[in-house]
Order: sequence, then structure tokens, then C-alpha cells
Amino acid sequence: MKNLIRFITIVFATVTLSALLAHLMELPGKIYLSKENYQTVQQIYRGWAWLGILEIGAILLTLVWAIMERKKPIFSFLLIAFLLFISSLVIFFIYTFPANNITLNWTQLPVNWEKLRKQWEYSHAVRTFLNFAGFCLLIIALLKDRSNSRKKENAM
Repeated sequence: MKNLIRFITIVFATVTLSALLAHLMELPGKIYLSKENYQTVQQIYRGWAWLGILEIGAILLTLVWAIMERKKPIFSFLLIAFLLFISSLVIFFIYTFPANNITLNWTQLPVNWEKLRKQWEYSHAVRTFLNFAGFCLLIIALLKDRSNSRKKENAM
């Protein structure tokens, strides 16, 4: 069961990070687009809200994994990963989600659309770095735990 939790956590965190990396890689090409072009390009994200299920799953599974390992040295890595993932979600609801709502998912652009574009793009950039750090901590926890298990096996 423990390996299944780890596996699904890593998969969910990977998919979430992949989507965020896509946003980050697109930022330089999108940040200075005209109003019409930006509005057109933003339509490629229809249906991406479903990724939220995987992001929430990654958060919850990271918490479950941390609880399972609460007496091991890797607990701190898992707890920090969990907090980074939560922080990323908080950034989404403070900056990204409001921009989506105000623009009706970028189908109607108000006068301050350029400010909202920066808010939307840069909030995704920050989220990418938070999720990348959390993902790295998951991998470190996994590797450290395997290393510790091997040391125990060799000592027997």
C-alpha cells in the first residue's frame, strides 16, 4: 500500500508540474501578445480545470505519505513538499483564479486586461517554482528512504 501511495503521489505531482512548466515555457512568447492574439491563445486552456483534481490529489497524497512516514527522517521533506504544494494552490486562488473569473476565462477582456495578464502569467510562474521544489523534495524523500532501507538490510 505504501508503494502505491508513493507511486500515485509522484504521478499526480508530475502531471501537475508538467502543466505548470508548460505555462512557464509559454510565458516569454505570450506576455507581449496583442489583446486579440492573447485572447485567442488563452482558449487553448479550455478543459485544463480538470488538472485541479490531480493537483488536489497530489496535495492530499503527499499529506498521507507524510503521515505514514511521520516517525522517519524523511518526514520533514514530505511535510515541506506538502506546504509548498499548498502554497502553490493559495497563489492560484489569490491571483490566477480571480483573473480567470474577471475575464470569464479570457473570453472577455476588460480595460485592465494587461494587468490581469501579468497577474495570471506570473502567478503561474511562481506556482511552477513552488511545485518544482515540492516535487524535488518528494524525490529526495523517496531516494533517502530507499537508501536508509538498504543500509538497514546491509547491517543485518
